Amino acid sequence: MAQVITLFITDRDGQTHEITAPTDMNMNLMEVVRAYDLAPEGTIGVCGGMAMCASCQSYITSDHPLPEQNDYERAMLAEAFYVKENSRLGCQVFITPDLEGLRVTLAPES
Repeated sequence: MAQVITLFITDRDGQTHEITAPTDMNMNLMEVVRAYDLAPEGTIGVCGGMAMCASCQSYITSDHPLPEQNDYERAMLAEAFYVKENSRLGCQVFITPDLEGLRVTLAPES
């Protein structure tokens, strides 16, 4: 089982970053974005990853299967701006070996 995977994250300025992320630390996509400073501090993960804001909204641009959205994620996305069919809250996408090569674009700030 892989302990590190590669992700491709396009920031809000349109620059794509190839990064590595551990799969054995129960991290989520929002935490990875924050760890790599891919969004200005205070603009992503404002609620601390509790699915109570949509500041970590991301567009999943690859065909990776993801777990179904829970009720909290659906509720937040229903009220967020710039929502698309491939929108997910980064705090609800946990880094697992299955996400090797995942491509993500950060949604614009609300």
